[in-house]
Amino acid sequence: MPIATPEIYADMLDRAKAGSFAYPAINITSSQTVTAAIRGFAEAGSDGIIQVSTGGAEYASGSTIKNMVAGSLALAAYAEEVAKHYPVNIALHTDHCPKDKLDGFVRPLIAASTERVKAGGLPIFQSHMWDGSAVPLEENLQIAQELLALTAAANIILEVEIGVVGGEEDGVANEINDQLYTTTEDALKTVEALGLGEKGRYMAALTFGNVHGVYKPGNVKLRPEILKECQDAIIAAHGSAAGSKPLDLVFHGGSGSLPEEIAAAVDYGVVKMNVDTDTQYAFTRPVANWMFKNYDGVLKIDGEVGNKKQYDPRAWGKEAEAGMAARVVEACQNLRSAGTHQA
Repeated sequence: MPIATPEIYADMLDRAKAGSFAYPAINITSSQTVTAAIRGFAEAGSDGIIQVSTGGAEYASGSTIKNMVAGSLALAAYAEEVAKHYPVNIALHTDHCPKDKLDGFVRPLIAASTERVKAGGLPIFQSHMWDGSAVPLEENLQIAQELLALTAAANIILEVEIGVVGGEEDGVANEINDQLYTTTEDALKTVEALGLGEKGRYMAALTFGNVHGVYKPGNVKLRPEILKECQDAIIAAHGSAAGSKPLDLVFHGGSGSLPEEIAAAVDYGVVKMNVDTDTQYAFTRPVANWMFKNYDGVLKIDGEVGNKKQYDPRAWGKEAEAGMAARVVEACQNLRSAGTHQA
């Protein structure tokens, strides 16, 4: 199917919240990972989100070029063409963008989409993330207000981060401490600044102990009940219906999370969960297996010629694609989005 239109993307998120499921947002860095992610969503019978980070965008533009905008547009163009042949809806998103990279990443991409929309087309990316976790909340929300006006005009959804995700991703590192927990006061300030949809649609990554990277279950204390507390505080302050979920929430840093923690977060309004570390390993592990098993074929040892069928990138590449796709299917199952695609 074609890349999701803004209307289809909005419907995807609405159905997820109403049905208490969430979409995995799979990080991509190359044409192979784009194909693997979309294949995984199709095999799970789930719509989905694929996203590119600043580092992934630099890599996709060429290791000697490192142009985040060029890499993002290249991946989006590839996804737009390939997705047509799969029976699910795919939305395109840009991942964490800190303040110092806004002018070289998100703002130019919003501008490119704005021009395309003005010409009668659709936005290139359906949502963008502003990561203001490293600046004071007041400044975070001021920048978010500016970006929300731009994204709303182009029919794009903004994602904001309210709180701090621990660990490291693409050079952004944060300590594991009490700052990892968003307060109800922070959630209320967010709604005061950004509204509840009347100024443009946005998703909020409220933090409840999240950490990027690899960790074993139990090493980090997740408190998903914080999400419910924030939703309830907004309901009380703004007169929303009891039991409703005013905010579209995002779950970052979920590697190693327990199934019950993921389920609780989804029940409290999470509609998107980032999945990167696990899919990186799922993509690389089959390649390592192939190389070990076919060592004397992929290398020209002792003057031999090797085995072209074994060192051909298509041979080991299809193993990587299958491995990553299988991990995407598992993510869809864990988040209950498997089988929810509506034709």
